[in-house]
Amino acid sequence: MAYIRRFKTGSGATGVQVCYKEQGKVVKTVHVGSAKTEAGLIRLMRKARELIDKDKVPLFNLNKFEKK
Repeated sequence: MAYIRRFKTGSGATGVQVCYKEQGKVVKTVHVGSAKTEAGLIRLMRKARELIDKDKVPLFNLNKFEKK
């Protein structure tokens, strides 16, 4: 399971990490970055979500429903 962790850094910025848990323990942490503005934080949260979603396999293949 993966989740996004937000925290305050020593400089007052907000840091974003992606943490991976197995059997209730954090086994891997990926630092995405830190931001001082709301726009920067939104960008980092999107990037963190993309990191989590890149390993997922879609439940359904929706390509066959797209119009050509």
